[in-house]
Amino acid sequence: MNKQKKTVREAALDVLEAIDKHQSYSNLLLNQAIKKYHITGPDTGLLTEIVYGTIQRKMTLDFYLQPFIKKKLEHWVLILLRLSLYQMVYLDKVPDRAIIFEAVEIAKKRGHKGIVGVVNGILRSVQREGIRSLDIITDPLERLAIETSHPLWLVQRWTEQFGFDKTKAMCEENLLAPVQTARINETKTTREEVCALLQTEGFSVEASPIIPESIRILKGNAAHSDLYKKGYFSIQDESSMVVAYALDLFPNMNILDACAAPGGKTGHIAELLKGSGNVTALDLHPHKIKLIKENALRLNLDNIDAMVMDSRHSSDSFRPESFDRVLVDAPCSGLGVLRKKPDIKYTKTDQDIQSLREVQLRILDETASLLKKGGLLVYSTCTVDLEENFGTAAAFLEQHEDFEPYPLSLPKALSTLIEEGSNTIQIFPQDFGGDGFFISCFRKK
Repeated sequence: MNKQKKTVREAALDVLEAIDKHQSYSNLLLNQAIKKYHITGPDTGLLTEIVYGTIQRKMTLDFYLQPFIKKKLEHWVLILLRLSLYQMVYLDKVPDRAIIFEAVEIAKKRGHKGIVGVVNGILRSVQREGIRSLDIITDPLERLAIETSHPLWLVQRWTEQFGFDKTKAMCEENLLAPVQTARINETKTTREEVCALLQTEGFSVEASPIIPESIRILKGNAAHSDLYKKGYFSIQDESSMVVAYALDLFPNMNILDACAAPGGKTGHIAELLKGSGNVTALDLHPHKIKLIKENALRLNLDNIDAMVMDSRHSSDSFRPESFDRVLVDAPCSGLGVLRKKPDIKYTKTDQDIQSLREVQLRILDETASLLKKGGLLVYSTCTVDLEENFGTAAAFLEQHEDFEPYPLSLPKALSTLIEEGSNTIQIFPQDFGGDGFFISCFRKK
């Protein structure tokens, strides 16, 4: 493996190029680059900021750059201009001259004299003339798309589904860096103890106002703490923690988690069962099942049984009516997690949503037979799309007369987001800063 030292901006260029080339997830490539180039201390934060910020605002940056680009550029040159402009417009700690100097140095290493001249010329013109105003875009939807860097089809779709104001609030929220949240493993410790111990390790934390066993990490990455290694908590989004509550769990229950990876909800369910009962966790991919098993070991939970299986064929392996609860946290477009995975907003299409709905219904259909009479089936997604959420839930009920809507039991703090007695909740990123999530609950008659 290449272990050479690179500057933060060079590493950022490599990561951004690899994301575009391989359609890989930014979070994975970023972690690889930090290890590969030995990036430490404050530089880690700067690299993360430049990579995520440049992806997050790609369409806005291109709008600002467009008047200054006179001919077709090699792709890496365009990325270098984007990440340099991102720093000039959105980061105020680094002076423009230092940003331009570094960009020119990278251009010298990577390209010929002509490219060096182009990079220097464009960035100096931007510095001299400033960026153009977004107000020149007269169509409000198009302006919102460019201003918040969300594809126009998505802005149009959300506006049709939720109205302009809600769409605008969501697009703006998606540009903000998420706050890291953790779920306390109450089979080992308490929230108060973890807060106190993390503070002695130098982290800044506060109790979550949404989930009783959750904390928010305001400073530092808690995944690097000793307490994490000891299994005192898991890193999980607050919205995602709501799902286990919807299952309305009691001790000694037998639970099927049909699409379990990476295992956050599996662990939460096992903890809420207080180590009793059993959680059968399924996933298609062996490496993901390995992750679930490692996580169960770290958390010291021996009521998790993880196995490689396509849940679309799960009735071949389990007896009918053998589970008290079934969770289908279905494959989805992921449009609720754009703050954590900003790259996916540029690759998804409305055709993807259609094909995902077929998969969602197939899994629901298959696992419905495995649920005992009187048992609960919970369907959840990390998207905000009406078709994938309410559409899939309604289609399932239509096809299964032996199921009925069942009121969600959720933490009190969420009562303002849901009508009393409702079997569905749609959480938006702007509601409390968590991921966009949909949860619905059905009971087998």
